[in-house]
Amino acid sequence: MARSVPVSPCGCHSTMPIQQPLPQSSVRLRTTLQSSPFVCLATSGIGRRIAQYSKNDTIFAQATSADALFYILEGTVILRVVSSVGKEAIVAILGTGDFFGEGCLRGQALRTYTAVAMSDCSIARLEKLSAIRLIRDEPAVSDLFLQHLLSRNRKMEEDLVDQLFNTSEKRLARLLLQLAKFHGEDKAEAVIPKISQETLAEIVGTTRSRVSLFMNKFRRLGLVDYIDHTDVLKVRTTLLSDILHDGTASPPYMMCARPNVETEEYYTAGQQSF
Repeated sequence: MARSVPVSPCGCHSTMPIQQPLPQSSVRLRTTLQSSPFVCLATSGIGRRIAQYSKNDTIFAQATSADALFYILEGTVILRVVSSVGKEAIVAILGTGDFFGEGCLRGQALRTYTAVAMSDCSIARLEKLSAIRLIRDEPAVSDLFLQHLLSRNRKMEEDLVDQLFNTSEKRLARLLLQLAKFHGEDKAEAVIPKISQETLAEIVGTTRSRVSLFMNKFRRLGLVDYIDHTDVLKVRTTLLSDILHDGTASPPYMMCARPNVETEEYYTAGQQSF
């Protein structure tokens, strides 16, 4: 259940921060919020509010009214979609600084996916008219939103090429690096929330048993560490990057020029965490 943070209403041009501080896990976030356009997004006002979500809270559900745009101030969000025959797929995993729910701005009446908090989150909710007004009147917010759309489009292209040409082991390594970037700000090590092997298999496009095999291999090589009695996983990004890039600095979508020979893999049900 979302918990709204009571903050004093202020105009978009105000530099007054929200009254309740954001979680202490991100120094970068607190620094960023001191400058525009983040002040506008991180303060409440007409049609804008800040909400707190706990892990596994549903932010909005598929087929509900699409009436707001969301901006992640802190945390990680997973987007899921269910087909008419009940088949479920993962659309994206988003982190701090990402927008979602932008379909409402192009006239979408109902949500096409469900958004769920993967960790404790602080999220700005902008009602449709307020979001349109903010993007129209604030060039800095407009630029930020445009950068988000371009970045999302590039990632979709890279994901497609990654799925077509790379092995499931490299796709898993790439996914772990993406999650580490959300939480570690490009540090040598990052601590990320544990994700079930079933969920990883859905994203990577392989079986849960193969994900288990690769994760055990990564652990033996010292690329990841399971932290006992916690719900987090430590990822050594520099070492994992070597596996992903074959020892080169090439981007993920240039790593491999051979077809994916794993197309015969099928999905294995069963929930299991690291």
